[in-house]
Amino acid sequence: MTIARHPLAEQSCYAAVTSRDRRFDGVFYTAVRTTGIYCRPSCPARTPALHNVTFHPSAAAAQAAGYRACKRCLPDATPGSPDWDVAATAAGRAMRLIADGVVDREGVDGLARKVGYTSRHLSRLLTAELGAGPLALARARRAQTARVLLETTDLTHADIAFAAGFSSVRQFNDTIREVYAATPSGLRGRDARARQRPAGAVWGTVRLRLAVRTPFAAAAMLRFLAYHLVPGVETVGAGWYARTLDLPHGPGTVRLDFTDDRTEPGSTAFVLATFALADLRDTSAAVERARRLVDADCDPVAVGEHLGADAVIRPLVRRTPGLRVPGQVDGDEFAVRTVIGQQISVVGAATVTGRLVAEHGRPVETGTPGLTHLFPRAEVLAALDPETLPMPRARGRALVGLCAALATGRVALDRGPDRDGVRAALLDLPGIGPWTADYIAMRALAHPDVFLPTDIGVRNALVGLGHDPAAAVARSDGWSPWRSYALMHLWDTLMPVLTDPTPTHEET
Repeated sequence: MTIARHPLAEQSCYAAVTSRDRRFDGVFYTAVRTTGIYCRPSCPARTPALHNVTFHPSAAAAQAAGYRACKRCLPDATPGSPDWDVAATAAGRAMRLIADGVVDREGVDGLARKVGYTSRHLSRLLTAELGAGPLALARARRAQTARVLLETTDLTHADIAFAAGFSSVRQFNDTIREVYAATPSGLRGRDARARQRPAGAVWGTVRLRLAVRTPFAAAAMLRFLAYHLVPGVETVGAGWYARTLDLPHGPGTVRLDFTDDRTEPGSTAFVLATFALADLRDTSAAVERARRLVDADCDPVAVGEHLGADAVIRPLVRRTPGLRVPGQVDGDEFAVRTVIGQQISVVGAATVTGRLVAEHGRPVETGTPGLTHLFPRAEVLAALDPETLPMPRARGRALVGLCAALATGRVALDRGPDRDGVRAALLDLPGIGPWTADYIAMRALAHPDVFLPTDIGVRNALVGLGHDPAAAVARSDGWSPWRSYALMHLWDTLMPVLTDPTPTHEET
């Protein structure tokens, strides 16, 4: 990204600031020389003169240049850049891992290994594309997490410091003062603290609002998750979804309340997330995984404008604006679930997967009815005899082989490696075909441009819409680079009520 350096891009950025276009929130940041603060493009404050501003590709870059976050528009609290998933460059993949807390847990060397570069080269790359190195980017993320926790929880300052990823309370205090020009106590505020205290909160409970670009089809997201839930690991209710989390430092749960189903573009919707964590150091990882589950950083306006120009998909976009591609909280788990679901109904796959969870998952006490286990880890399933699994022998062997590759690191689904390399590694495994590899790329790796032309659900949806499947599939290249979203629009037409059978998705 070269927003801050290209004169034509500078004019485009200023035009977005002048119009307060929310679509660019998180894509770039505006720093004002005369005030020493940086803002999101949609900041409601008076627009500064062009000669008084500079543009930065990340909040960390603005902070590194000596600017403080605006207290009015909270620029660090925006959804992440959609470019991180669209282009999936090394910088974008690194940003996803930084948000997951990899730098806090494994350092810059650990981050570089996951992305496939030396730490020095990765630092140069991130500085060139995002205006800051990995340590500065991780520091900006820690500051933002700490601010949200200060404003929305009753956790002590010490607990917040370590939950946000700081190594000491002193580092936490110094960073808050530098980034926000305020003390932690000043950010918290007595009134805000009393007003936002969660009812019945217990130790380890964190309640946050996940910002999502609009339009946002919250009801459709909940409907999809409800149809694919696995007993013991997931549960749903009226307007909410909850599941267990196997996090780096211990187990946890998240409940997502889908009460904000906004369809007007240019605003921000929120998904209320309530986390119960055995170890507060997992706060950042839990938040990032919840955000990718709901595809929070998608640019639905860009997707809708592109797909809305196609005669096949246009009516679907108009019917369900802001439809997202549901992600996942654990790539290994999703790959296992995908292999189990090959050539059987979603209901059947959930039943089989639930049996594996009950037999091989780790039991946890969550306090939430229906949430009883963590999903079995790859190394546990890799040690099973394929002949004993409740599925055809060939699929059982494919499942065990996949888990062995995941357990040894031969296949990594943490969004660090290049997507094409991951796909090739999956296709090298016995029993893993293009449908499986592509579906994993679509949801585990957040690939926005995947289409499954052989999927029975796609064919049934096209027939139901009155289109010839062969002709529609032939024109699907025109849906690029948003074919994953076109696919979700087609599948969404097949969603029955909760008591009806679920459509079958299968590989041919």
